[in-house]
Amino acid sequence: MKMIASATFFAIAAGTAGANPTVEVDTLIGSVVAAENSGMTLYTYGKDAKGQSRCTGACARNWPPFLVVAAPVASDGSIIVERPDGRRQWATPDGKPLYFWAGDRSPGETGGAGMGGVWDVVRR
Repeated sequence: MKMIASATFFAIAAGTAGANPTVEVDTLIGSVVAAENSGMTLYTYGKDAKGQSRCTGACARNWPPFLVVAAPVASDGSIIVERPDGRRQWATPDGKPLYFWAGDRSPGETGGAGMGGVWDVVRR
């Protein structure tokens, strides 16, 4: 019985998080956009085309995509794009796919900001 209650709570929490996948958080470099469910900073890749992710393979291991795990409708303006492998990924309202930096270990870290001259933190 306890296990069922926990599973039900998780489903409700996951559904709530999907309604607003991003939030603004204060960091050492100012206010940035982060994943609502983890507080981890989100980034865009300068080599991506609008609505299209070009970060795959080794790139995606270092820069994990912010994947959609349910079929929510975002109330924060985020949209969904399809990755080359068919998975769905959150994107900015103008179609830039969103990623995490594997080097960020805690919410609010921004270690990937400006990396390689092609990775930017997301700001509103």
